[in-house]
Amino acid sequence: MLRPEHLMKRIKAYFSRIVLCQLLGMMLSSALVQVGCLSFGFPIFQPENVGELILSRNSQVFSDAIQVTPDLSLDMINVSGRAFYREQLKLWDSRRSVKASFNSSFVLNINPRTSPGGEGLAFILAGHTTLPDNSAGKWLGIVNQSSIGLSDVIAVEFDTRKSYPEDIDDNHVGVDVKSIYSIQQQPLGAHGVNLSGGTDITATVLFDAESGKLTVLVSTLLMLTVDLDLSKLLPEDVFVGFSASTGVYTQLNSIRSWNFSSWEVHIEEKDPNLIWLWILIPIIVLGGIAAVAAICYMKRKCRKEQGLDEDLQIELQIKSSSNAPHKFRLKELVSATENFNSSNKLGKGGFGTVYKGTLMNGKDIAVKRISKDSRHGIQDFLAEITTMGNLNHKNLVKLIGWCYEKAQLFLVYEFMPNRSLDKFIFSGNIPSSAQDLPLSWERRHSIICGVARALDYLHNGCDKRVLHRDIKPSNVLLDSEFNSRLGDFGLARTIQISDKTHHSTKGIAGTPGYMAPESFHTQRATVETDVYAFGVLMLEVVCGRKPGHQNGPNNNDNSIVEWVWELYSRESVTEAVDTRLKGDFDMDEAKCLLGLGLACCHPNPYERPSMRSVLQVLTGEAAPPFVPYEKPHFVWPVTQPALEQDLNYQTSISQCTTITELATGR
Repeated sequence: MLRPEHLMKRIKAYFSRIVLCQLLGMMLSSALVQVGCLSFGFPIFQPENVGELILSRNSQVFSDAIQVTPDLSLDMINVSGRAFYREQLKLWDSRRSVKASFNSSFVLNINPRTSPGGEGLAFILAGHTTLPDNSAGKWLGIVNQSSIGLSDVIAVEFDTRKSYPEDIDDNHVGVDVKSIYSIQQQPLGAHGVNLSGGTDITATVLFDAESGKLTVLVSTLLMLTVDLDLSKLLPEDVFVGFSASTGVYTQLNSIRSWNFSSWEVHIEEKDPNLIWLWILIPIIVLGGIAAVAAICYMKRKCRKEQGLDEDLQIELQIKSSSNAPHKFRLKELVSATENFNSSNKLGKGGFGTVYKGTLMNGKDIAVKRISKDSRHGIQDFLAEITTMGNLNHKNLVKLIGWCYEKAQLFLVYEFMPNRSLDKFIFSGNIPSSAQDLPLSWERRHSIICGVARALDYLHNGCDKRVLHRDIKPSNVLLDSEFNSRLGDFGLARTIQISDKTHHSTKGIAGTPGYMAPESFHTQRATVETDVYAFGVLMLEVVCGRKPGHQNGPNNNDNSIVEWVWELYSRESVTEAVDTRLKGDFDMDEAKCLLGLGLACCHPNPYERPSMRSVLQVLTGEAAPPFVPYEKPHFVWPVTQPALEQDLNYQTSISQCTTITELATGR
């Protein structure tokens, strides 16, 4: 760390050099020869024009045109190409405070070789001419999966295939910034333009540097105008040209003629009579920066005395865990998720949005981007990492890694191809791919057993007991074989098995419909509140219904627990089984699961079975617990039953979970 007086000397020396360079530059500016604007024209392309172009390995000049993707009779599948004018365009010049406007007019011809054709062609401005690897298919030769969001490239795409949901159709024009996902696009069919018609189409890309507007015309029709500050998106010197690609479906992408012109726009005029101002400004800035530097030094010194910076504290806290997961860089996650593109969005919850991603090694992942307005933010972030990092069970979603950069929080999990359980069990909320294939009875039973094993592990199989606190179908993920994995440990807390059976909170945590009635009085999480939520989940999986409002729109008593208990009291509980199964289920198993679910949802937490007992019932190692035909009322405070006096209570003491001090605070 530099001492303050040394820091001041370096700042003064730095700004002295700046002032000297500015004065020297202004004195010599009149003697400098300005670089001419870039202008050229190709009314037709001939073989002798090749020397004026930079062509990628898949591009060529042939048949009076640039074939950006080659006309190969045998192998046109999955190729991409680029073609640039050899001389660069001076897009902007900070020294002379000028920017370049330009007009690029060209005739394109897209001739399908398969039906339909694909993928498309683009006019691009790029910082380099190198064709990205693996940029065929939907990438249009613009970027690839790893360079999206990072490459210096702006493109006007003429897309002939709908490659992702956000594409309007397979015949549109769009503007792409460092990616293939258009910030603005316009369909062409309504204007009588068919890109894949095999005919010549004239297009014009006009950029006005003064207004910062990029305009696209197709067949002399204005299609779209986009606000862009190219000086903030691209380097000073860029190449202008075209890129294109094919996929499984192919087409010949050709440019038949091309005219380009550019001109300078002076953004900031410097008055020679104000040279004194250029001397005064650095002096003023020097004093200001010196003051700020001194203040920052003192603040930083104070922060050092108080402790480590927040990001370092977070990293140390995570790495102090015995099995800390991998730390990812933000750029890795940006690349994996295609800059968190909406097409990769898997779902959104109270703590953030989850995106599908693919790492450089080809492994699929799920990335949770913690919401900045999440109620607890870093607290939930750390809770999930430190909790899940120490867990290892086949029925738990595996936490692969984490990232904390630029005040952004990310968690990285293994990817579950069949996503969450709620997408399959609720009527009217089934993905189209599963409409005709609801979960079979066998799979439902297996899913319930998997979640039960996970909870038994959390409650009884860890060095520190883990309370999940948010068990619900959307937090149960399904792998490719429909095996259930319990995930989302943002609300999870650990407690020492030896001395505590609960976790106190400052507010009620959980999801309405899954929260045990006593939690509203105690504001505590216990193993019994987890058991209650699991009981609700069991009923949902068997019945195919959500937890609330089964028989009426506004009555809180019409919960799934009330509804199933009423059927149970009438000895017709199997009527609650999901009708989509069309009677294809085991009657005895259905009675067992529904009765076990009601036992877990008993209003008195002392009456609920432990997860160990639940698992024994599910695997046939123990008989189902007794469930009264009439649902008991919830009373507060709860009292432990006198088992020896209750002749109707058939369960053993081993099936009850011991609860201590439910009514008292920590």
